[in-house]
Amino acid sequence: MSHESIIIFTDGSSRGNPGPGGFGAVVVAEGRVTELGGREEHTTNNRMELQAAISALSFLGSYKLEAKSYKLVVYTDSAYLVNGITKWVYSWERRNWVTMDKKPVLNKDLWEELLGVIKGKQIEWKTVGGHVGVAGNVRCDEIATAFADGLSPKLYADVLKNYSIQNILDIKEDAGAAKEKSASRAHSNAKAYSYVSKVGGVVQTHKTWAECEARVKGKPAKYKKALSAQDEQRIIAEMS
Repeated sequence: MSHESIIIFTDGSSRGNPGPGGFGAVVVAEGRVTELGGREEHTTNNRMELQAAISALSFLGSYKLEAKSYKLVVYTDSAYLVNGITKWVYSWERRNWVTMDKKPVLNKDLWEELLGVIKGKQIEWKTVGGHVGVAGNVRCDEIATAFADGLSPKLYADVLKNYSIQNILDIKEDAGAAKEKSASRAHSNAKAYSYVSKVGGVVQTHKTWAECEARVKGKPAKYKKALSAQDEQRIIAEMS
């Protein structure tokens, strides 16, 4: 293998923070695509982001790669993962896994595991926008959320030319998806009229986020913010 590129996409998801979670990864190496994923019953989004990277990089052990023979790029929408592995983790390690505020580093076990799997590898860590149409990120999100929801998505492991996502190596954002995300962000920042939740098939409304969170936290659930009485009725109809 001579200066080949290995591309990895990763993502994590949790239904509640903590709550049931899943992770997904897509590894493109030596003309093959391998999708990876898994689930944990009680976890956080950040732990699933870390686990996705650990699983993908551990999988590369089967390729017996020479350190100088490939270019390895990891794409993720997690600033926590990228900042942690490129800026923070070695300082944490030197301080015996405490922060500058003298508090224990969260997810120490996974950071130590990640340090182990990157040893001897030359890796470029890149952040991509989440939910903006980057094909690899979209697929990882599908895998991660499916596992978080208790499903068993079919994972591909075969040659690149037969992969259904032919633009998997294209990291350009989709203009429509980016616009939709911007609108979603504006919606998130708007003042809530109420919150609507669905747990165990039962839909309820809540006047505050605290009430809604108390109902959905740690459970398979759906929830959404309503901006008006009309919006509330529309969401209830969609969930019912």
